[in-house]
Amino acid sequence: MTPKLNVRERADLQAAQMTTDQQAAIRMIANDLHRLNQSVMRAVDAGISVELIRSARHHGGSNNWGDLLVPVIIAGATVAPDDAAIA
Repeated sequence: MTPKLNVRERADLQAAQMTTDQQAAIRMIANDLHRLNQSVMRAVDAGISVELIRSARHHGGSNNWGDLLVPVIIAGATVAPDDAAIA
């Protein structure tokens, strides 16, 4: 039976198989996602609801793809989106 790897070990194994450019691109995504998450938390703390929706999928031509996102912003929302359908 193959031992189960934790997230960090899996990431390290995947990174070892990537080119330097690919590793740099992944680091950029990780940094940008961290900043995005901080911004979402600040917006929520300021009374804004934020939902990220896939708006499109970018295809790189070699079976590579990535999801593109847009925010749905609701200022001063008091009801969660799932609860709105019930109300």
